[in-house]
Amino acid sequence: MALLTSLSRPRLRRASSWRALLAGVLAMAIGAGPVLAANQSVQGAKKEEVVGGYETEAPSAILIDAESGSVLFEKNADELRPPSSMMKLMTVELVFSLLAKGEIKLTDEYKISEYAWRRGGAPAGNSTMFAEIHSRVSVDDLLHGAIIQSGNDSCIALAEGIAGTEQAFVERMTKRARELGLTQSSFANSNGLPDPANKMSVRELGRLARHLILTYPDYYKLFSEKEFTWNKIRQTNRNPLLNLMPGADGLKTGYTKDGGYGLVGSAVQNGMRLIVVVNGVDDIDDRATEAKKLLEWGFRNFESRALFASDATVGYARVFGGEKRYVPLTPAEPVRVMVRKNGSDKLIARIVYTGPVAAPVEPGRRIGVVRVWRGPNLAVEIPLQAAEANPTGSTMRRAMDGASELVIGVFRAGMAKL
Repeated sequence: MALLTSLSRPRLRRASSWRALLAGVLAMAIGAGPVLAANQSVQGAKKEEVVGGYETEAPSAILIDAESGSVLFEKNADELRPPSSMMKLMTVELVFSLLAKGEIKLTDEYKISEYAWRRGGAPAGNSTMFAEIHSRVSVDDLLHGAIIQSGNDSCIALAEGIAGTEQAFVERMTKRARELGLTQSSFANSNGLPDPANKMSVRELGRLARHLILTYPDYYKLFSEKEFTWNKIRQTNRNPLLNLMPGADGLKTGYTKDGGYGLVGSAVQNGMRLIVVVNGVDDIDDRATEAKKLLEWGFRNFESRALFASDATVGYARVFGGEKRYVPLTPAEPVRVMVRKNGSDKLIARIVYTGPVAAPVEPGRRIGVVRVWRGPNLAVEIPLQAAEANPTGSTMRRAMDGASELVIGVFRAGMAKL
Protein backbone atom coordinates (compact mmCIF):
# COMPACT_ATOMS: atom_id res chain seq x y z
CA MET A 1 0.00 0.00 0.00
CA ALA A 2 1.40 3.36 -1.05
CA LEU A 3 0.30 6.15 1.29
CA LEU A 4 1.06 9.70 0.15
CA THR A 5 0.64 12.16 3.02
CA SER A 6 1.44 15.86 3.32
CA LEU A 7 2.37 16.80 6.88
CA SER A 8 4.09 20.09 6.15
CA ARG A 9 2.88 23.32 7.78
CA PRO A 10 -0.22 24.20 5.78
CA ARG A 11 -1.41 27.35 4.16
CA LEU A 12 -4.77 28.37 5.57
CA ARG A 13 -7.81 28.53 3.31
CA ARG A 14 -10.84 30.35 4.67
CA ALA A 15 -14.17 28.60 4.20
CA SER A 16 -17.07 30.47 2.63
CA SER A 17 -19.53 29.73 5.44
CA TRP A 18 -19.30 30.96 9.03
CA ARG A 19 -15.73 31.23 10.32
CA ALA A 20 -14.68 27.68 9.59
CA LEU A 21 -11.15 27.26 8.30
CA LEU A 22 -9.60 24.44 6.38
CA ALA A 23 -6.16 24.26 7.93
CA GLY A 24 -4.38 22.37 5.24
CA VAL A 25 -5.35 19.45 3.09
CA LEU A 26 -3.84 16.06 3.83
CA ALA A 27 -4.07 14.35 0.46
CA MET A 28 -3.85 10.59 0.56
CA ALA A 29 -4.16 7.86 -2.05
CA ILE A 30 -4.13 4.12 -1.63
CA GLY A 31 -2.90 2.45 -4.79
CA ALA A 32 -2.02 4.17 -8.03
CA GLY A 33 -3.92 6.97 -9.67
CA PRO A 34 -4.92 10.55 -8.85
CA VAL A 35 -6.45 11.67 -5.56
CA LEU A 36 -10.17 12.32 -5.99
CA ALA A 37 -11.99 15.32 -4.60
CA ALA A 38 -14.38 14.65 -1.75
CA ASN A 39 -18.12 14.97 -2.27
CA GLN A 40 -21.05 14.50 0.08
CA SER A 41 -23.21 11.51 1.02
CA VAL A 42 -24.51 9.37 -1.82
CA GLN A 43 -28.12 10.43 -2.23
CA GLY A 44 -29.92 8.10 -4.57
CA ALA A 45 -26.80 7.67 -6.65
CA LYS A 46 -26.70 5.61 -9.81
CA LYS A 47 -25.18 2.18 -9.43
CA GLU A 48 -21.91 3.12 -11.08
CA GLU A 49 -21.56 6.11 -8.72
CA VAL A 50 -21.94 4.09 -5.54
CA VAL A 51 -18.85 2.94 -3.63
CA GLY A 52 -17.29 -0.02 -5.40
CA GLY A 53 -20.23 -0.28 -7.78
CA TYR A 54 -22.32 -1.87 -4.99
CA GLU A 55 -26.01 -1.10 -4.82
CA THR A 56 -28.84 -2.09 -2.51
CA GLU A 57 -32.56 -2.15 -3.07
CA ALA A 58 -33.09 -0.62 0.37
CA PRO A 59 -34.21 3.03 0.00
CA SER A 60 -31.94 4.04 2.88
CA ALA A 61 -28.89 2.15 4.10
CA ILE A 62 -25.49 2.45 5.77
CA LEU A 63 -22.63 0.08 6.61
CA ILE A 64 -20.18 1.03 9.39
CA ASP A 65 -17.02 -0.43 10.86
CA ALA A 66 -17.70 -0.59 14.59
CA GLU A 67 -14.10 -0.11 15.73
CA SER A 68 -13.19 3.02 13.77
CA GLY A 69 -16.63 4.34 12.86
CA SER A 70 -15.60 4.27 9.18
CA VAL A 71 -18.54 4.36 6.80
CA LEU A 72 -18.09 1.68 4.15
CA PHE A 73 -21.30 2.34 2.25
CA GLU A 74 -24.18 4.76 2.46
CA LYS A 75 -27.32 5.52 0.50
CA ASN A 76 -29.68 8.31 1.55
CA ALA A 77 -28.02 7.97 4.94
CA ASP A 78 -29.24 11.33 6.29
CA GLU A 79 -32.82 11.04 5.08
CA LEU A 80 -35.19 11.15 8.05
CA ARG A 81 -37.65 8.26 8.10
CA PRO A 82 -39.94 6.63 10.68
CA PRO A 83 -37.61 4.34 12.67
CA SER A 84 -40.48 2.13 13.85
CA SER A 85 -39.35 -0.29 16.57
CA MET A 86 -35.69 0.44 15.84
CA MET A 87 -36.33 3.56 17.92
CA LYS A 88 -36.45 1.27 20.96
CA LEU A 89 -32.63 1.36 20.82
CA MET A 90 -32.82 4.93 22.14
CA THR A 91 -35.10 3.88 24.98
CA VAL A 92 -32.77 1.01 25.83
CA GLU A 93 -29.70 3.28 25.71
CA LEU A 94 -31.23 5.66 28.24
CA VAL A 95 -32.03 2.75 30.55
CA PHE A 96 -28.49 1.35 30.15
CA SER A 97 -27.00 4.74 30.98
CA LEU A 98 -29.08 5.02 34.17
CA LEU A 99 -28.04 1.51 35.19
CA ALA A 100 -24.39 2.36 34.56
CA LYS A 101 -24.67 5.46 36.77
CA GLY A 102 -26.42 3.51 39.52
CA GLU A 103 -29.59 5.61 39.35
CA ILE A 104 -31.70 2.48 38.82
CA LYS A 105 -31.09 -1.26 39.34
CA LEU A 106 -31.99 -4.35 37.33
CA THR A 107 -33.99 -5.58 40.31
CA ASP A 108 -36.18 -2.47 40.49
CA GLU A 109 -39.80 -3.27 39.67
CA TYR A 110 -42.18 -1.06 37.68
CA LYS A 111 -45.95 -1.31 37.46
CA ILE A 112 -47.72 -2.15 34.21
CA SER A 113 -50.24 0.67 34.02
CA GLU A 114 -53.56 0.43 32.20
CA TYR A 115 -52.13 2.75 29.55
CA ALA A 116 -49.07 0.54 29.03
CA TRP A 117 -51.32 -2.53 28.82
CA ARG A 118 -53.87 -1.03 26.41
CA ARG A 119 -51.40 0.88 24.24
CA GLY A 120 -48.59 -1.66 24.11
CA GLY A 121 -49.91 -4.88 25.61
CA ALA A 122 -52.12 -7.73 24.45
CA PRO A 123 -55.21 -5.57 23.65
CA ALA A 124 -53.18 -3.42 21.23
CA GLY A 125 -52.46 -6.27 18.84
CA ASN A 126 -48.86 -5.21 18.20
CA SER A 127 -45.52 -6.49 19.46
CA THR A 128 -45.73 -7.11 23.20
CA MET A 129 -44.19 -9.08 26.04
CA PHE A 130 -47.74 -9.84 27.32
CA ALA A 131 -47.20 -8.27 30.72
CA GLU A 132 -50.37 -8.39 32.84
CA ILE A 133 -52.14 -5.19 33.77
CA HIS A 134 -51.22 -3.84 37.24
CA SER A 135 -48.47 -6.45 37.64
CA ARG A 136 -44.97 -5.42 38.67
CA VAL A 137 -42.04 -6.39 36.43
CA SER A 138 -38.32 -5.96 37.07
CA VAL A 139 -36.16 -3.70 34.91
CA ASP A 140 -34.21 -6.79 33.88
CA ASP A 141 -37.31 -8.54 32.55
CA LEU A 142 -38.63 -5.36 30.91
CA LEU A 143 -35.33 -4.98 29.04
CA HIS A 144 -35.59 -8.58 27.86
CA GLY A 145 -39.11 -7.89 26.68
CA ALA A 146 -38.14 -4.69 24.88
CA ILE A 147 -35.04 -6.10 23.16
CA ILE A 148 -35.97 -9.71 22.38
CA GLN A 149 -39.74 -9.43 21.91
CA SER A 150 -39.84 -5.77 20.87
CA GLY A 151 -42.49 -5.27 23.51
CA ASN A 152 -44.23 -1.92 23.29
CA ASP A 153 -45.66 -2.51 26.77
CA SER A 154 -42.11 -3.08 28.06
CA CYS A 155 -40.96 0.32 26.82
CA ILE A 156 -43.95 2.20 28.21
CA ALA A 157 -43.53 0.52 31.60
CA LEU A 158 -39.82 1.47 31.65
CA ALA A 159 -40.68 5.03 30.64
CA GLU A 160 -43.36 5.47 33.28
CA GLY A 161 -41.33 3.77 35.98
CA ILE A 162 -38.27 5.94 35.35
CA ALA A 163 -39.80 9.33 34.52
CA GLY A 164 -43.39 9.16 35.82
CA THR A 165 -44.98 9.57 32.39
CA GLU A 166 -44.03 8.44 28.90
CA GLN A 167 -43.87 12.06 27.72
CA ALA A 168 -41.43 13.00 30.47
CA PHE A 169 -39.29 10.01 29.47
CA VAL A 170 -39.38 11.12 25.82
CA GLU A 171 -38.00 14.50 26.86
CA ARG A 172 -35.12 12.70 28.56
CA MET A 173 -34.63 10.56 25.45
CA THR A 174 -34.28 13.68 23.34
CA LYS A 175 -31.81 15.26 25.75
CA ARG A 176 -29.77 12.06 25.84
CA ALA A 177 -29.79 11.77 22.05
CA ARG A 178 -28.33 15.26 21.74
CA GLU A 179 -25.61 14.35 24.26
CA LEU A 180 -24.69 11.44 21.99
CA GLY A 181 -24.52 13.68 18.93
CA LEU A 182 -27.80 12.53 17.40
CA THR A 183 -28.82 15.99 16.29
CA GLN A 184 -31.58 15.15 13.81
CA SER A 185 -33.51 12.40 15.61
CA SER A 186 -36.90 13.24 17.12
CA PHE A 187 -39.19 11.16 19.32
CA ALA A 188 -42.87 11.18 20.25
CA ASN A 189 -43.03 7.99 22.32
CA SER A 190 -40.81 5.33 23.85
CA ASN A 191 -41.40 2.49 21.40
CA GLY A 192 -41.63 3.76 17.82
CA LEU A 193 -45.37 3.24 17.41
CA PRO A 194 -46.63 5.37 14.48
CA ASP A 195 -46.36 9.11 15.05
CA PRO A 196 -45.25 11.83 12.59
CA ALA A 197 -42.72 13.11 15.13
CA ASN A 198 -40.78 9.84 15.23
CA LYS A 199 -37.92 10.43 12.80
CA MET A 200 -34.38 9.04 12.56
CA SER A 201 -31.82 8.59 9.81
CA VAL A 202 -29.92 5.36 9.21
CA ARG A 203 -26.70 7.28 9.96
CA GLU A 204 -27.87 8.21 13.45
CA LEU A 205 -29.28 4.73 14.04
CA GLY A 206 -25.86 3.37 13.09
CA ARG A 207 -24.09 5.76 15.45
CA LEU A 208 -26.47 4.77 18.23
CA ALA A 209 -25.84 1.08 17.58
CA ARG A 210 -22.06 1.62 17.66
CA HIS A 211 -22.38 3.49 20.95
CA LEU A 212 -24.42 0.66 22.49
CA ILE A 213 -21.89 -1.95 21.37
CA LEU A 214 -18.80 -0.08 22.57
CA THR A 215 -20.20 1.44 25.77
CA TYR A 216 -22.28 -1.37 27.23
CA PRO A 217 -20.61 -4.69 26.27
CA ASP A 218 -22.28 -6.61 29.11
CA TYR A 219 -25.78 -5.31 28.45
CA TYR A 220 -25.27 -5.68 24.70
CA LYS A 221 -25.33 -9.46 25.12
CA LEU A 222 -29.12 -9.20 25.52
CA PHE A 223 -29.44 -8.50 21.80
CA SER A 224 -28.13 -11.95 20.89
CA GLU A 225 -30.54 -13.91 23.09
CA LYS A 226 -32.81 -15.86 20.76
CA GLU A 227 -35.92 -16.25 22.91
CA PHE A 228 -37.69 -15.04 26.04
CA THR A 229 -40.72 -16.39 27.88
CA TRP A 230 -43.04 -14.18 29.87
CA ASN A 231 -46.54 -14.86 31.18
CA LYS A 232 -46.01 -18.47 29.96
CA ILE A 233 -45.70 -17.21 26.38
CA ARG A 234 -42.46 -18.07 24.60
CA GLN A 235 -41.38 -15.68 21.86
CA THR A 236 -38.31 -15.77 19.64
CA ASN A 237 -36.04 -12.85 18.82
CA ARG A 238 -37.41 -10.90 15.85
CA ASN A 239 -33.96 -10.28 14.35
CA PRO A 240 -33.61 -12.68 11.37
CA LEU A 241 -29.84 -12.13 11.09
CA LEU A 242 -29.24 -14.17 14.24
CA ASN A 243 -30.15 -17.32 12.32
CA LEU A 244 -29.04 -16.25 8.85
CA MET A 245 -25.45 -15.10 9.30
CA PRO A 246 -22.40 -16.38 11.18
CA GLY A 247 -21.29 -13.97 13.89
CA ALA A 248 -24.55 -11.97 13.96
CA ASP A 249 -25.44 -10.83 17.49
CA GLY A 250 -27.81 -7.85 17.22
CA LEU A 251 -29.65 -5.55 17.19
CA LYS A 252 -33.25 -4.55 16.27
CA THR A 253 -35.93 -4.77 13.60
CA GLY A 254 -38.79 -2.40 12.93
CA TYR A 255 -41.94 -2.05 10.87
CA THR A 256 -44.74 0.47 10.45
CA LYS A 257 -46.99 1.03 7.47
CA ASP A 258 -45.52 4.47 6.79
CA GLY A 259 -41.92 3.52 7.53
CA GLY A 260 -41.73 0.12 5.88
CA TYR A 261 -39.39 -2.59 7.11
CA GLY A 262 -36.10 -1.71 8.77
CA LEU A 263 -33.24 -3.45 10.53
CA VAL A 264 -30.23 -2.48 12.60
CA GLY A 265 -27.82 -5.41 12.58
CA SER A 266 -24.28 -6.26 13.60
CA ALA A 267 -21.96 -9.21 13.08
CA VAL A 268 -18.36 -10.16 13.82
CA GLN A 269 -16.17 -12.16 11.45
CA ASN A 270 -12.40 -12.67 11.65
CA GLY A 271 -12.17 -10.15 14.48
CA MET A 272 -13.92 -7.37 12.54
CA ARG A 273 -17.34 -6.05 13.57
CA LEU A 274 -19.63 -4.34 11.08
CA ILE A 275 -22.91 -2.53 11.69
CA VAL A 276 -25.64 -2.35 9.04
CA VAL A 277 -28.84 -0.30 8.96
CA VAL A 278 -31.52 -0.52 6.28
CA ASN A 279 -34.91 1.20 6.31
CA GLY A 280 -37.94 1.73 4.12
CA VAL A 281 -37.87 -1.76 2.58
CA ASP A 282 -41.21 -2.95 1.17
CA ASP A 283 -40.90 -6.67 1.96
CA ILE A 284 -40.04 -8.38 5.24
CA ASP A 285 -37.83 -10.97 3.56
CA ASP A 286 -36.02 -8.35 1.48
CA ARG A 287 -35.14 -6.51 4.68
CA ALA A 288 -33.09 -9.45 5.94
CA THR A 289 -31.68 -10.20 2.49
CA GLU A 290 -30.44 -6.66 1.88
CA ALA A 291 -28.90 -6.36 5.33
CA LYS A 292 -27.15 -9.72 5.00
CA LYS A 293 -25.82 -8.95 1.51
CA LEU A 294 -24.44 -5.62 2.65
CA LEU A 295 -22.67 -7.18 5.62
CA GLU A 296 -21.21 -9.95 3.46
CA TRP A 297 -19.99 -7.40 0.93
CA GLY A 298 -18.27 -5.46 3.70
CA PHE A 299 -16.56 -8.48 5.21
CA ARG A 300 -15.44 -9.69 1.79
CA ASN A 301 -14.00 -6.42 0.50
CA PHE A 302 -12.65 -4.33 3.39
CA GLU A 303 -9.87 -4.34 5.95
CA SER A 304 -8.74 -1.87 8.60
CA ARG A 305 -5.66 0.32 8.05
CA ALA A 306 -4.02 2.85 10.38
CA LEU A 307 -3.54 6.36 8.98
CA PHE A 308 -2.27 8.29 12.00
CA ALA A 309 -1.18 7.30 15.52
CA SER A 310 -2.66 9.22 18.44
CA ASP A 311 0.65 11.09 18.93
CA ALA A 312 1.16 11.94 15.24
CA THR A 313 1.05 15.57 14.11
CA VAL A 314 -1.50 15.66 11.30
CA GLY A 315 -1.47 19.42 10.71
CA TYR A 316 -1.39 22.87 12.24
CA ALA A 317 -3.98 25.45 13.34
CA ARG A 318 -3.48 29.19 13.04
CA VAL A 319 -3.23 30.91 16.45
CA PHE A 320 -4.25 34.53 17.11
CA GLY A 321 -2.11 36.42 19.61
CA GLY A 322 0.17 33.55 20.56
CA GLU A 323 3.93 33.26 20.93
CA LYS A 324 3.86 31.09 17.80
CA ARG A 325 1.65 31.55 14.76
CA TYR A 326 0.64 27.88 14.67
CA VAL A 327 -0.10 25.02 17.05
CA PRO A 328 0.43 21.38 16.00
CA LEU A 329 -2.64 19.12 16.06
CA THR A 330 -2.83 15.46 17.04
CA PRO A 331 -5.86 13.14 16.97
CA ALA A 332 -7.66 12.31 20.21
CA GLU A 333 -7.41 8.64 19.22
CA PRO A 334 -5.64 6.68 16.47
CA VAL A 335 -7.12 7.43 13.06
CA ARG A 336 -8.06 4.20 11.35
CA VAL A 337 -10.11 3.76 8.22
CA MET A 338 -11.52 0.78 6.41
CA VAL A 339 -10.10 0.41 2.90
CA ARG A 340 -10.70 -1.93 0.00
CA LYS A 341 -8.52 -5.03 0.06
CA ASN A 342 -7.68 -4.57 -3.61
CA GLY A 343 -6.04 -1.19 -2.86
CA SER A 344 -8.26 0.79 -5.23
CA ASP A 345 -9.57 3.33 -2.73
CA LYS A 346 -8.80 7.02 -3.11
CA LEU A 347 -8.75 8.84 0.23
CA ILE A 348 -8.68 12.52 1.03
CA ALA A 349 -8.45 14.04 4.51
CA ARG A 350 -9.13 17.57 5.66
CA ILE A 351 -8.59 19.35 8.94
CA VAL A 352 -11.57 21.54 9.85
CA TYR A 353 -11.68 24.01 12.72
CA THR A 354 -13.05 27.42 13.71
CA GLY A 355 -10.28 29.97 13.86
CA PRO A 356 -7.89 31.50 14.18
CA VAL A 357 -7.62 29.93 17.64
CA ALA A 358 -7.27 32.51 20.40
CA ALA A 359 -4.19 32.27 22.61
CA PRO A 360 -3.36 31.02 25.14
CA VAL A 361 -3.65 27.41 23.98
CA GLU A 362 -3.19 24.57 26.46
CA PRO A 363 -2.07 21.05 25.48
CA GLY A 364 -5.06 18.78 24.91
CA ARG A 365 -7.43 21.60 24.02
CA ARG A 366 -10.03 20.48 21.48
CA ILE A 367 -9.39 22.40 18.27
CA GLY A 368 -11.33 20.73 15.47
CA VAL A 369 -11.66 17.47 13.57
CA VAL A 370 -9.93 15.54 10.83
CA ARG A 371 -12.36 14.17 8.26
CA VAL A 372 -11.36 11.38 5.91
CA TRP A 373 -13.34 10.72 2.74
CA ARG A 374 -13.27 7.51 0.75
CA GLY A 375 -14.35 8.56 -2.71
CA PRO A 376 -17.73 10.29 -2.28
CA ASN A 377 -18.30 9.08 1.27
CA LEU A 378 -17.19 10.55 4.59
CA ALA A 379 -15.42 7.52 6.05
CA VAL A 380 -14.41 8.74 9.51
CA GLU A 381 -14.26 11.88 11.64
CA ILE A 382 -11.88 12.12 14.61
CA PRO A 383 -11.47 15.05 17.06
CA LEU A 384 -8.14 16.93 17.02
CA GLN A 385 -6.41 18.52 19.97
CA ALA A 386 -3.47 20.85 20.57
CA ALA A 387 -0.23 18.89 20.90
CA GLU A 388 1.61 21.58 22.86
CA ALA A 389 1.13 24.85 24.68
CA ASN A 390 1.11 28.19 22.88
CA PRO A 391 1.10 31.02 25.48
CA THR A 392 -0.10 34.55 24.84
CA GLY A 393 2.42 36.44 22.75
CA SER A 394 3.85 39.93 23.02
CA THR A 395 1.85 43.12 22.50
CA MET A 396 3.52 43.50 19.12
CA ARG A 397 2.52 39.98 18.08
CA ARG A 398 -1.11 40.56 19.08
CA ALA A 399 -1.16 43.88 17.21
CA MET A 400 0.25 42.28 14.06
CA ASP A 401 -2.28 39.46 14.23
CA GLY A 402 -5.10 41.95 14.73
CA ALA A 403 -4.01 43.98 11.71
CA SER A 404 -3.75 40.81 9.63
CA GLU A 405 -7.27 39.71 10.56
CA LEU A 406 -8.60 43.20 9.74
CA VAL A 407 -7.07 43.13 6.26
CA ILE A 408 -8.38 39.65 5.60
CA GLY A 409 -11.85 40.66 6.82
CA VAL A 410 -11.92 43.66 4.47
CA PHE A 411 -10.74 41.50 1.56
CA ARG A 412 -13.40 38.90 2.28
CA ALA A 413 -16.12 41.55 2.43
CA GLY A 414 -14.97 42.90 -0.92
CA MET A 415 -15.00 39.48 -2.52
CA ALA A 416 -18.54 38.86 -1.22
CA LYS A 417 -19.77 41.86 -3.19
CA LEU A 418 -18.41 40.55 -6.51
